[in-house]
Amino acid sequence: MLLLNPATYDPTFLAEDDRAAMRDLVAFFEGKGLAEMKAEYHAGTWYKDFLDLVATRRLFARVATPAGVGALIGDDDARWDTARLNELNELLGFYSLDHWYAWQVTVLGLGPVWTSANEGAKRLVGELLREGGIFGFGLSERTHGADIYSTDMILTRSADGASWVANGGKYYIGNGNEAARLSVFGRFADDDPEHPGEYVFFLADTKHPSYELVKNTVQSQMFVSEFVLHDYPVTEADLLHVGKPAWDAALATVNVGKVNLGWASIGICEHAFFESVSHANNRVLYGRTVTSFPHVRRMLADAYARLLAMKLFAARSADYLRAASAEDRRFLLYNPITKMKVTSEGERVINLLWEVIAARGFEKDTYFESAVRDIRALPKLEGTVHVNLALVLKFLPKYLMAAAGGAGSYEPVGVRREAVDDTFLFAQGPASGLGRIEFHDPRPAFARFAHLPNVALFVEQMTALGMLLASAPPSKEQAEDLDFLLTLGQLFTQVVYAQLVAEAAGLALSEDPEGARPGSVSDASELTEAHVDRMFAVFVQDVAEFAVALHGQPAATDAQQQGALTLIRRPSLPADAEAAFVTEVLSYDGAWTMTP
Repeated sequence: MLLLNPATYDPTFLAEDDRAAMRDLVAFFEGKGLAEMKAEYHAGTWYKDFLDLVATRRLFARVATPAGVGALIGDDDARWDTARLNELNELLGFYSLDHWYAWQVTVLGLGPVWTSANEGAKRLVGELLREGGIFGFGLSERTHGADIYSTDMILTRSADGASWVANGGKYYIGNGNEAARLSVFGRFADDDPEHPGEYVFFLADTKHPSYELVKNTVQSQMFVSEFVLHDYPVTEADLLHVGKPAWDAALATVNVGKVNLGWASIGICEHAFFESVSHANNRVLYGRTVTSFPHVRRMLADAYARLLAMKLFAARSADYLRAASAEDRRFLLYNPITKMKVTSEGERVINLLWEVIAARGFEKDTYFESAVRDIRALPKLEGTVHVNLALVLKFLPKYLMAAAGGAGSYEPVGVRREAVDDTFLFAQGPASGLGRIEFHDPRPAFARFAHLPNVALFVEQMTALGMLLASAPPSKEQAEDLDFLLTLGQLFTQVVYAQLVAEAAGLALSEDPEGARPGSVSDASELTEAHVDRMFAVFVQDVAEFAVALHGQPAATDAQQQGALTLIRRPSLPADAEAAFVTEVLSYDGAWTMTP
């Protein structure tokens, strides 16, 4: 099957010890069973048994320790391997977003450490991670949110002038109750003799008496803490970054961590998909099975197509993340799309499934009841959809140049699932120059499938969008109108999204056996051109909807309104092809059910 199925799960591309660790994770959740998982979910039970498994199997340490840190602590198998990371993200999302959250904020907490030049801190954190420690990222504040321009966490010189004391509070900080260490963002006092007013990242120990845990800000199994530091002692040994590097470390960490949200969203949707199809295909209304109604069949088909596209884009985006270097930073466009577009698509998938199963989605003993809440969180974390859309727009001019024949010079990037350390992620350098990043020509990705009706329609839309931007580009006033730009950003994002889906599909359909595995935990060797055409049918419809939204923008000029109308196309959905696609959807009925 093209979706993750725990009944047949075996990530054969991984080394045997990694495969065993991932299978142990599946066994842990299946051993608890759905009823116990939901009881703990509703009670907000802290998952100590899960963290015990993490410690015993070195689950987080196995995938989140860079090779350089492994060398410091004598762990020869350590590496930051994005393929393994994606595996873990999808599995945890599939079973429990609350459990995934402990992992996600650990990744964020590790980022400022792994990007630091403080070898002592790396050794300490590496050893704590190997012992099963979890970590956190102390950035957000109650009054400032995640605005890194502003922080009220202040470090002032101690009486002897050799160290500092930190005072201030943080809000929405995951794992603040149990983290072995927190990477905390703040600034030095304005009168500091060495670093006046400069930003700083430092390590804080949650067990220190100067650390006050105020509360869990949410009613959940995950612990999203508010904490306050009261004259917390900070020495040189605790400092991770000072000045501009602290700023860069914050952004680099988010660049690394935000892709996890896309894979978590995929996992949630896959579990909900199994449950929904099985319910709908065995429910009879008015003498007919629910899945015989035309509107239900369309919604299930759309949900499946969107979910397949989510997986293909996220997998292809990961290839570019792993291929990144100082000379190739294309991943900085694809990462925010993974975060923003994949998670938004996840919401749409769950909404479609909810329309199918209706009241069943409220029942407390179903997985779906938690999925409908959890899926909403992911577009809003690590920068909202709007923040990431605004970021994506920085890349538009260079992307258009590439599509017009002015592509950058890059070697082809294939499927990247090799067991290597992704070292560049912790050596990204200054977070600047985004508008200068060049891209490869997107047209060959579409040309590979130009014979498919919906791909051809999408290329027409893409061409019309290029003409619109060339003939009626945003004015100076429109460039300052975020509402207008975000609508335009949705159109641009859809083009990039479709490009990487086509690239991933092209690799899956190639004769290269490695290309047959573009997904994370599922084998995509069964992908066909029919799947590609059905995914692009969804893309054609989405572009038409975004075009109507652009036409209706109050700030749009007459020329832009008319140009927007040229993007509208009707997807091609022949009855026989749709029937075959729905038959595949219904094959998921009973293919896997979680242990009761």
